[in-house]
Amino acid sequence: MSDIKHNGGRPKKDVKRDSVTGVRFTKAEYFIVKQKARKAGFKITQYIRVMALNGKIIARFTEEEKQFIRQLIGMANNINQITKLAHKEKILTAILHFEEYRTEFDLLLKQLKNDQ
Repeated sequence: MSDIKHNGGRPKKDVKRDSVTGVRFTKAEYFIVKQKARKAGFKITQYIRVMALNGKIIARFTEEEKQFIRQLIGMANNINQITKLAHKEKILTAILHFEEYRTEFDLLLKQLKNDQ
């Protein structure tokens, strides 16, 4: 017989994970996470670990940013009302200028909305 002793059992892993944490899900949440893991080709624990380490979380707006957005929305609404009034009063040049500003405001608001 050989001099090497075989202890049996599972082979040692290259990277030992010694910290354990728990996550609780509702049944619906667990189902969603499980489906996402399956689509990604991971076991659920691998998926949660990868998402925790590499996933991207989009930060919410600060109060200052929310106030800025509210002001932009108010300004855009005011310009829209002025444009409607200019249409009624047949002021063509004012309409053209306001239409440009309104378009710029709309684009800015869409960009802010997409950055969320």
